[in-house]
Amino acid sequence: MATTETKVAGSGSTAGLSWARVCKECGQQHEGLDSHLYEYQDEVDDELVCHICLQPLLRPMDTPCGHTYCFHCLSNFLKEQDFCPVDRQRLQLHQCRPSSLLVRNLLDKLTVMCPHSAECQQQMQRCELQPHLHNRCPVFRRLREEAEKRKRPSWNELKGRKGDGETSGDAKHSATQSRNHARDQPEPGLINPAYEESEDDNTPLRSSLVAEASVVELFRDEPEEELGLRIVGGKDTPLGNIVIQEIVRDSLAARDGRLAPGDHILEVNDVSLASVPHARAITVLRQPALLRLTVMQEKGFKLRDQRSDHHLSTPATSTASQPSHSPHGNATSNHNPGTVLQVTLMKSQRTEPLGIKLIRKSDESGVFILDLLSGGLAAKDGKLRNNDKVLAINGHDLRHGTPESAAQIIQGSEVRVNFVVMRPAEAQEEGGSSRDGQHSRASRRAPEPQYFRRRSTYMKDPPGGFSSQEKTVSLKKEPRLSLGITIAGGRDCRSRLPVYITSVQPVGCLHRDGTIKRGDVLLSINGVDLTQLTYNEAVSVLKAQTAQSQVVLRVIQTLSEDSEDDAEASSKDELDFMDDPRDDALNWTPLWTRWLGLPSHMHWCRDIVLQKTNNESWGFSIVGGYEESHGQQPFFIKTIVPGTPAHFDGRLKCGDEIVAVNGATTVGMNNSSLIPMLKLQKNKVTLTVVSWPGSLV
Repeated sequence: MATTETKVAGSGSTAGLSWARVCKECGQQHEGLDSHLYEYQDEVDDELVCHICLQPLLRPMDTPCGHTYCFHCLSNFLKEQDFCPVDRQRLQLHQCRPSSLLVRNLLDKLTVMCPHSAECQQQMQRCELQPHLHNRCPVFRRLREEAEKRKRPSWNELKGRKGDGETSGDAKHSATQSRNHARDQPEPGLINPAYEESEDDNTPLRSSLVAEASVVELFRDEPEEELGLRIVGGKDTPLGNIVIQEIVRDSLAARDGRLAPGDHILEVNDVSLASVPHARAITVLRQPALLRLTVMQEKGFKLRDQRSDHHLSTPATSTASQPSHSPHGNATSNHNPGTVLQVTLMKSQRTEPLGIKLIRKSDESGVFILDLLSGGLAAKDGKLRNNDKVLAINGHDLRHGTPESAAQIIQGSEVRVNFVVMRPAEAQEEGGSSRDGQHSRASRRAPEPQYFRRRSTYMKDPPGGFSSQEKTVSLKKEPRLSLGITIAGGRDCRSRLPVYITSVQPVGCLHRDGTIKRGDVLLSINGVDLTQLTYNEAVSVLKAQTAQSQVVLRVIQTLSEDSEDDAEASSKDELDFMDDPRDDALNWTPLWTRWLGLPSHMHWCRDIVLQKTNNESWGFSIVGGYEESHGQQPFFIKTIVPGTPAHFDGRLKCGDEIVAVNGATTVGMNNSSLIPMLKLQKNKVTLTVVSWPGSLV
């Protein structure tokens, strides 16, 4: 046993503490790049101590030569050296792997003292310190409230209370608080139909929403490497917060696995994003090297009654949602995405293989079951099937995970392995597992949900601060002279985007004219409508029409009142393109805020049908609607709650605009009109939405 030196950073007194300098994970004051500090109460086994810092391991990493170090210690060491600190064997960071779940669990169970021991003498396991700080520590709460009074970050209204960790025993009271608090906020009020309980809901199970603030550190090996996040929001948009819309498959963020769609990014390297415009947030998130993100993550509904434990202990039970969130749900059993099932496999011993082959797909993120090995544990159990999508294993969210991360969780589990999977509806009707997988593969080729142009009843103005203007360019040219533009989009792309310009080449007649800019949306050329064409159709029309000696081109340019930030971002884009005029200009996409300025006749909608039981919430919160101070704002999805119908359906995204509910337009509605409409839909609701892709960082 080793007597471990206690890491202390002025814990005896709270004098001089500030919210900006206090680490949101360990509660101590240290530099952003330094390791977290803990006050350990017991001796720690030598096997759990890092050989570099001689302290209990933090984010332990195993080397191929069998040694274990803290992630930060090892990564900093390998910046200067290229060998293992103990045996000096050749070593690079990418060769190392996170330690086993057993080692991490042992480290999580080490006893530590609250760093603010002058006022809070609580002892707890190390893994419980962060929730303690955000939910129970009086010093941490006071520091946070003082900071909130100074900058009033908009994310507080999500919870409708002073502290983000406090939970109310009554969801209706919590929602009322949220609405009252919103009146004092400078941004549009937030409606939380997901958080409200209907008056005839007598179930004692659902209590209140649980959210946690956590710190996630991401390190770019290459300064230009993308994080793999698509984000929406900003102070210049109705969302207010910066919210993760999507995690790009196989990206840095996806491999890390701690961030998820719906997370609200509060700070980046101690720079608050609570009141910055969208373009400024992009700049902050594109900083090179290490990024320290403070994020708020929804954890779902907290339960009053522990009857859900019965569900967890019953092997191979089938429910429509994760029992830890909604044990009595039946959210997705009858609509297109399929049925969500829980299947528990019991191993006779820890090392017994399950006999499951896992794969990833090129057209959809996540982990899928390719095959069940004959005679294996999963095949004998018979509940899992080929083509099931693995949503979670033992509580670990794998909706955007990889087969490697899933295999690691399975290998690190004890005898019980709990799967939550989504089964395509067509595969379930088949009545059994497919022997050759052909039927399952065919079922995945089901037609895309029908997209349609906005009907006249759905017409509305862009959000406040956004607008568009139409431009027409008429020019004479030589028949063989190119316009000098590249395009992307088309109504066959994933988000049904209109055709837009990705670059204006420095050679070509349009560049000399100077009217057409990158990001402009193409309306027509020589009177031929381009707004309903696929990408290939648009390319063909452009080639045919540019062969003429006279070309008339109509485009739409979207504008924002926050022109200074837009101009800065635009000029940087143009500079980057001039410095590096490669073919990858085709991969350029406009920021999410650019799409908000498009007139509604350019929008393509789709209907999303959600189903639930009477005792469930729909599982999303919204912001927007008519307010005297802001006028008419569209309704946007701001939060999607884990373990609810909206979450398991998977099609709604943060930042989606709700155009209509059950065919009734939301244009002209205010907050108090839309929430009763949503609550009246007991079992089924059809949301007509427009979904623009978030900005990529």
